[in-house]
Amino acid sequence: MDLDSITKHSALHAKPSELILQYGTAGFRTKAEHLDHVMFRMGLLAVLRSKQTKSTIGVMVTASHNPEEDNGVKLVDPLGEMLAPSWEEHATCLANAEEQDMQRVLMDISEKAAVDLQQDAFVVIGRDTRPSSEKLSQSVIDGITVLGGQFHDYGLLTTPQLHYMVYCRNTNGRYGKATIEGYYQKLSKAFVELTKQAFCGGNEYPSLKVDCANGIGALKLREMERYFSQGLTVQLFNDGTKGKLNHLCGADFVKSHQKPPQGMEMQSNERCCSFDGDADRIVYYYHDADGHFHLIDGDKIATLISSFLKELLLEIGESLNIGVVQTAYANGSSTRYLEEIMKVPVYCTKTGVKHLHHKAQEFDIGVYFEANGHGTVLFSKAAEMKIKHLAKELEDKKRKAAKMLENVIDLFNQVADRQLISTTDAERQAVTPPGLQDAINDLVKKYKLSRAFVRPSGTEDVVRVYAEADSQESADSLAREVSLAVFQLAGGVGESPQPGF
Repeated sequence: MDLDSITKHSALHAKPSELILQYGTAGFRTKAEHLDHVMFRMGLLAVLRSKQTKSTIGVMVTASHNPEEDNGVKLVDPLGEMLAPSWEEHATCLANAEEQDMQRVLMDISEKAAVDLQQDAFVVIGRDTRPSSEKLSQSVIDGITVLGGQFHDYGLLTTPQLHYMVYCRNTNGRYGKATIEGYYQKLSKAFVELTKQAFCGGNEYPSLKVDCANGIGALKLREMERYFSQGLTVQLFNDGTKGKLNHLCGADFVKSHQKPPQGMEMQSNERCCSFDGDADRIVYYYHDADGHFHLIDGDKIATLISSFLKELLLEIGESLNIGVVQTAYANGSSTRYLEEIMKVPVYCTKTGVKHLHHKAQEFDIGVYFEANGHGTVLFSKAAEMKIKHLAKELEDKKRKAAKMLENVIDLFNQVADRQLISTTDAERQAVTPPGLQDAINDLVKKYKLSRAFVRPSGTEDVVRVYAEADSQESADSLAREVSLAVFQLAGGVGESPQPGF
């Protein structure tokens, strides 16, 4: 490790004084102009992680559903999963190190993680369409090259595409080809076959209106369209030619405001969906005949998928164990429906994809979706092998069901100070600050069929508030009162929460 060269290059990506950032669920996120030093240092860290795991590591430059002015970065581990928790700590430590401490921090990480500095390193990079992303990606590359790492810059990618590339490279192509075309071919082939198997009659292909949040999803869906044209017709909105990224559109906007995005005309019973800025979230929605808006969020997506999978398992007569993983913030009705009607076991974890993903890996088939539309289906290797065997051995309806399951496997990628508030019981009870949980309990008693939780965000420097009650008006009122309690007891900054927040 040429420490003098690192120090020299690091000075070109100087850390702003007094800036402290924390690697959260979605990596680092803040205003783009504050991230140059972080990007350079994450290039360094990716090389160390690659050397330690003897694998390709991914670096994604994106801030997902955040405003266009923000940006961020997250690292992707060898099997397309999120960065290991111990390395999240290394990332936070390295990003916040003062210039004079850089050499010491890098050596500390290398020693603690037993990194073989003579090992080769390879890093792949992707970025979203934000104006700042290209320059920040170059800062990542500067960090990689100064430590002697090799890299491949894929340029514009969705976040799921980068996860796919990392997994492909580390399985020597067994999972798929580590190219954009390989990604399109694998997913589209599975989708088109599944569509043919699932739909009966009619000459028209299903159609879908897609709000692309003025982000990378528009570019990639347009490229991919010709691969799945035999199974689906898509119409793209908010494709980046006019509006700003995530402004009045995208999955987060639709979920939060419970209404369609700006720029999309909806007729009754038309199927519509929204991506977020880096296309790793999706929510569906439609207008009924009376013009009422209906949202199919992550809770409902998980319910539909697990119900579909359970029906296929019953058809082939296999007793593979299927489980749905939710957080305390999942809608209570979805939990009851899954457990009581569908007889699918539901498990609760702390909020954040890494917690959901870890729990989902305990099942033959694990389904998880956060309400915001972020999720997937995981199949264990044993379940995958059994399903592929049955798809060849079974006959008639049972074989068709097994083939459908086989296509489902290929369709999913198999991958102020908010910390003042801490929680327990899968984030359903606030531990600190003192008095907050008692205040929430008192507020909940005022409303029928109600519950409320708070937690520090894993992606932004804010506190998330969740409230349920017997009516929208009551839920909104409870959410505001809980927000005020958080603001008062946790030292809120700026204006206090207002009605209609």
